Amino acid sequence: MTDETSPVVDRVREKFPDAVVEVAWHRDMPSLRLKKEALVEVCRLLRGDPALRMDYLSNLCGVDVPGRDERFEIVYHPYSIPKNLFAQLKIRVKENEEAPSVTGIWATANWQEREVFDMYGVRFAGHPALTRI
Repeated sequence: MTDETSPVVDRVREKFPDAVVEVAWHRDMPSLRLKKEALVEVCRLLRGDPALRMDYLSNLCGVDVPGRDERFEIVYHPYSIPKNLFAQLKIRVKENEEAPSVTGIWATANWQEREVFDMYGVRFAGHPALTRI
């Protein structure tokens, strides 16, 4: 499979042509690295678009890459139960920089964002609990 045949990549590039930094593939699953500022709108598209219906965030985690300017990578795995579509989204943030919260899109992000905060100290702007800490 190539990015030309992925409905996820095609739709994101169509609606947000400047949002995608790079696309990679792993076992027929597209991995899109996005500009941090575009994450929430891209996630809203993935969930709300009738052709995609990515209604479940199966995983969200953090990766620490010491020595890199944007030290932390936040990785999201949205999934469409009715369409059986998988994707991986990534954003990068600097130390002491906030990532946008996606709790308003997928409720499952709540505890997963808390875990990234607990493990790496990355705050999520707009998270219902982390904004009060």
